[in-house]
Amino acid sequence: MDFVSRYQSLQIQRVSSDELIKDLLLYCESVERTLREKNTELVQQLNETQFDLEDAKNSRRELQHHLIDITETNASLKVKDSSLNRNLYVLVLIDGDGLMFLGEFLRQGIEGGKKAAYALRAEIAGLCGKPADDVEVIAKVYANLNGLSRAMQRHGVVEKDSDFKDFTLGFTQAKASFDFVDVGQGKERADSKIKEATRWNLRNHNCKQILLGISHDSGYAPFLDEILNDGDARNRVTVIEGVPAVRELRNTGVNMIQIDTLFRKDKLLDKLVDGRPVSRRPSPFDHGPASPTNAALFHGSAVAAAGPTSSPMTPSSWAGITANANVNASTSISTSASPPPQIFLPLVHKNAAAAAAAAAAAQGRKSAQVDGPETSAAAWNPGRRGLDEPIVANPVVVDAIKKRKERLCNIHYLRGYCGKGNDCSFEHRYRVSDEELKALALLARFNPCGKRQNCDLDSCIYGHHCPSVKDGVCVHPYCKFRVADHPPDTSFKNRNIKDN
Repeated sequence: MDFVSRYQSLQIQRVSSDELIKDLLLYCESVERTLREKNTELVQQLNETQFDLEDAKNSRRELQHHLIDITETNASLKVKDSSLNRNLYVLVLIDGDGLMFLGEFLRQGIEGGKKAAYALRAEIAGLCGKPADDVEVIAKVYANLNGLSRAMQRHGVVEKDSDFKDFTLGFTQAKASFDFVDVGQGKERADSKIKEATRWNLRNHNCKQILLGISHDSGYAPFLDEILNDGDARNRVTVIEGVPAVRELRNTGVNMIQIDTLFRKDKLLDKLVDGRPVSRRPSPFDHGPASPTNAALFHGSAVAAAGPTSSPMTPSSWAGITANANVNASTSISTSASPPPQIFLPLVHKNAAAAAAAAAAAQGRKSAQVDGPETSAAAWNPGRRGLDEPIVANPVVVDAIKKRKERLCNIHYLRGYCGKGNDCSFEHRYRVSDEELKALALLARFNPCGKRQNCDLDSCIYGHHCPSVKDGVCVHPYCKFRVADHPPDTSFKNRNIKDN
């Protein structure tokens, strides 16, 4: 029995040993599987790391080559930049018919022109700041010299016609880069040169700033809108104010400066001699009050000076229709020179008055056939001035002008210049046709002239007798003329006619 017990004990131990061995085998198999998976993962990571290392080597080589190229390019750019910055310049383009030098320069002839050129160079250099010594100033002034010199003489800006021409000669002689260019008669001639020169020089790296003397002319506004779309151009273009800049130019947001020591700010208004206008050109000749200006141009910080914005766009005027037969006596100075612009308005020609009187006589005879025997109305003469020259206008156009929501300014369109400028409550910017000008001239006749028959102004646009008399009846429902301004025995629809 003891053997049996011992055997059973041994059998239990053997079973336990087998279980241990089995558990050890299972554990080893699990560890081996885990290690095998880990080894596979490490091998994969090693391969990826080798790929990354190879890629890093290639990238480093590319960066090294790129760095070498950049270094070489930078060196060449420095050489190129040095050569480009060797001929820096500031360009000044002036519309001479609008931006005028002070009279103290103009009256000194050649010496005045040289002084103006030196002063302009000094002003521009002062605006450039530190780089001024390395910057050349190029100035071009475009104008109709013959017309402008005669206008200056008429207005007393210069004593002789030759003074202004001598001034332009001195301005041109002062510096090799300064020119006063005669473009002849015609508004667009100076404009086109200034616009094309601006476009060309904006493409030139060496041109650091362009100053335009165009503040008087709203016709440059579309051009400025075009070029200022480029941010670089906006910082490189500045307008010099002589006459306060017109609204259209200010609306473009262009930089503006004032140079009060050189240019005059108010306009050459129409002067009267014996009650007649001498000139129509509203040019700035007189020196205006000083105003704060001018940061350094190379930093793009030119300040737009505050001031009134007048001088609207001037279309063709009634003068353009009626002035064909008029010739200025001053053209005898030079047969090849074009006369300066003049205001020629509806003239009361004596022979035209006689023709109008004959027409009135025929009208009186028609009236006599209805009302009775012929009376003195057939030969009626309103006074020493006589009958106004008749104006024939299209009734449809007249009616359209009368119905306009924005009423047109008679002074602006019929005389060529309205002194009220932007303060005027009537329309200035509308482009009228020849037929519309005739309609305006006819409608202006319905307003009595304050001097009546004592008016000596041939260019007067108002009426000197009632133009509304038809067959012996004043047909105007609100006639403003006196009874004495109508032919004798005239009947009136409007009972409120003044007797004197």
